[in-house]
Amino acid sequence: MAYENKRDVIMFCGKGGVGKTTCAAATALHYANSGKKTLVISTDFTPSLQDIFELKTSGTPSQVADNLYLEEISYDAIKALWDKRFGPEVYDIFSTFVDIGYVEFTDFITSILPGLRDEFMVDYIKDLSESGNYEKIIWDTAPAGQTLGLLRMPAIVNEHLKAAPRIYTTLKATKQRKRSVLSVIKDWQQLSDYDMQFLKTKVEFNLVTIAEALAVQQIDGLLAEFGSYGLFMNHVMINNVIETQDSPFLVSKASVQSSYLSELESKFPMNSTRIGLLPYEVKGKERLLEIEKRVFAGSVS
Repeated sequence: MAYENKRDVIMFCGKGGVGKTTCAAATALHYANSGKKTLVISTDFTPSLQDIFELKTSGTPSQVADNLYLEEISYDAIKALWDKRFGPEVYDIFSTFVDIGYVEFTDFITSILPGLRDEFMVDYIKDLSESGNYEKIIWDTAPAGQTLGLLRMPAIVNEHLKAAPRIYTTLKATKQRKRSVLSVIKDWQQLSDYDMQFLKTKVEFNLVTIAEALAVQQIDGLLAEFGSYGLFMNHVMINNVIETQDSPFLVSKASVQSSYLSELESKFPMNSTRIGLLPYEVKGKERLLEIEKRVFAGSVS
C-alpha cells in the first residue's frame, strides 16, 4: 500500500540497522520536492543523516536542497535547552542542601537523569512544530529501545512531579527567592503534560522493520509499549524485501521472508508498505529518490 499521512510531524522509529534513517531521509526529500518547506531532524546521538545526504557543510540547520533543511541534535544542544528553561531555578533548589557549583551540577544532573535530556528532545520538536517555520518535520529517532525511553519520559516525569510537592514542601522558595519551589515544579509538570499531548495529537509514528524473525518478535512488545502511553503506530514500512529472485540465494531468502511479511502485514492490514531490496548502498539524493518512489508510489501528498 502507498504511504500517506495526515500530520505535519512524522516520526520514524525501529531497531538499529533496518533503514529507519533512509526512510526518514527519503520522506523528507519527497515533501521538499512537492514544495513544502521541510526539516529532517535526528535525535540520535550517533546520527547518520548528513552521511546519507552526503552533506559536507556544517550548521544548524543545514540546507540540503530547495525546501529541505537538516538538523542533528547534539547532547550539548539538549543540555543547553534544559539549562535555559529550568537549570538556574533547579540549581537554586538543590543548592539549598548540596554544596556544588553550577557547571558541576548541570553535568551531574544531566548524566544521572538522562530522561531530562529525552524530555527536552520532545519539547524541542514540539517548539519547532509550533513555530510554523516548517510545513513538514521528519523526525529520525535513535534505535527502538532508546526511543521508547524518550517517548515514556513525559509520563514518568509527570508521575514524579505529582509527588514532588510532598518531597519539597519544606523548601519555601528557591535560593534566590525568585519563585516558590512548588511554582517551579508546577511549570515543569505543565511542560510534561504539553509534551505528551503533542505526541498524542500531532505526531505520526512510523515503524521501519525488516522481514526477519527477531524484528517480527519485537513488534508486539513495541506496540504494547506505545499503547500503554496512549500512542499508536500509524504505519509500518518493511524494508529490504526481496523482489527479484534470480539466484538460489535470493529464492531462499524470499522464501524465508514470506511468512514474516504475512505476519507483519496482518498486524497493519491497511497501513503497511513494502520497500524492495536495492543492489547498492543508498546514499545521496538520487538514490534516496529510488526509495521515495517506492514509499510514495500512487499516494497523494
